[in-house]
Amino acid sequence: MKELVEYIARSITSQPDEVRVTEEEDEDGRVILRLEVAPEDKGKVIGRQGRVAQSMRVLLRVAAVKQGAHATLEIV
Repeated sequence: MKELVEYIARSITSQPDEVRVTEEEDEDGRVILRLEVAPEDKGKVIGRQGRVAQSMRVLLRVAAVKQGAHATLEIV
């Protein structure tokens, strides 16, 4: 799942070397992925009215369900 988010983010940013994805698990067993990008690329990752970010979250949820897990994406 981490690789999926990283691949998508690197594909749409101007500075793919600045993309960082960290993964942690909360007490409920849910996976939280935190995506960090360069400040000038945040707009590209979020998209107009949050459409790109929402699409990334949907793809992440589908991948997580296939693996029998729950996952959320945070953009910081």
